[in-house]
Amino acid sequence: MPAPRTRRAALLALPLLALTLAACGYGSEASVDEGKSKIAAGAKKIDGLDSVRIGYFPNLTHATALVGNREGLFQKELGGTEAKYSQFNAGPSEIEALNAGSIDIGWIGPSPAINGYTKSAGKNLRIIGGSASGGVKLVVDPKKIKSLDDVKGKKIATPQLGNTQDVAFLNWVAERGWDVDAQSGKGDVSVVRTDNKITPDAYKSGSIDGAWVPEPTASKLVAEGGKVLLDEADLWPDKKFVITNIIVKQSFLDEHPKVVEAVLRGAVRTNAWIEKNPDKAKAAANAQLEADSGKALPAEVLDPAWKSITTTDDPLAATLEAEADHAVKAGLLEKPDLRGIYDLRPLNKVLRAEGRPPVDDAGLGVK
Repeated sequence: MPAPRTRRAALLALPLLALTLAACGYGSEASVDEGKSKIAAGAKKIDGLDSVRIGYFPNLTHATALVGNREGLFQKELGGTEAKYSQFNAGPSEIEALNAGSIDIGWIGPSPAINGYTKSAGKNLRIIGGSASGGVKLVVDPKKIKSLDDVKGKKIATPQLGNTQDVAFLNWVAERGWDVDAQSGKGDVSVVRTDNKITPDAYKSGSIDGAWVPEPTASKLVAEGGKVLLDEADLWPDKKFVITNIIVKQSFLDEHPKVVEAVLRGAVRTNAWIEKNPDKAKAAANAQLEADSGKALPAEVLDPAWKSITTTDDPLAATLEAEADHAVKAGLLEKPDLRGIYDLRPLNKVLRAEGRPPVDDAGLGVK
């Protein structure tokens, strides 16, 4: 898909969920006392930098960050520069933290990355790598919904207005010829914006009939008797689409390129470790989830959720542009100029050193 022509990038006013700093984890550091993220004695700081602040969600779709944190794989690459971690429950709060300088690098979904890039006119962030594909499903109450056609007239939850899954569901609804007002969620399908933490309880109470959600929420709903009606991967070429990217504050990339390379090298090596050690990686991710949220996932949720997510170094740039187009069609975004949103030069440098082929920015990279 060719890059869009130069146009004024602007977002329509999107009403966002009211999030307090405490609720979103803004600025809160994860506890990693039982993990392996320790600075080795005598390790040298990269460029004399004391620390790098890394943000991610306590979700399995952020498996690279969870495992890299737990196994100390980022810290190993950073030497004496300390990896400090913060957790977030929503993309806008992580973008806010990046803009404020509270974090330097973050794992985040495509929609907030696009919003953050366009809102700052391309000045505050760059996508510097991929992290995960897949892990999003439409799970429904099988007593109420037996086929895709039955979704019409039902109440379906998405995590947040304008978030990655919300945009995907609105696009799917539109492609079926159904009308829904994106802002209110009212129409041929009722879109109920519900925090992922609350969605399983909403399902059990009957206040929603299903949900288009990421893992592990999807598998939590299945454990409550829900049925997977559609896997979003089936809607994409080669069943691949970006669900998690790695972003960096532009000024941090400019000032500390060696630190950024070290984090990316940690991500690449973490993904390789996950591929070679899937059971250990799954256990590590779950242990870090417990450290971050206070609760590990039970096997009936963890096992199917883990299988549906693929870690990847490739940012799958063409699918990000497609997701932006979906937001435009839904009326949530004016047509953005995404050229320059990617800077994959540090990642490709790391990949070459690892004997790996480079990844492509689909014409959306910095020149």
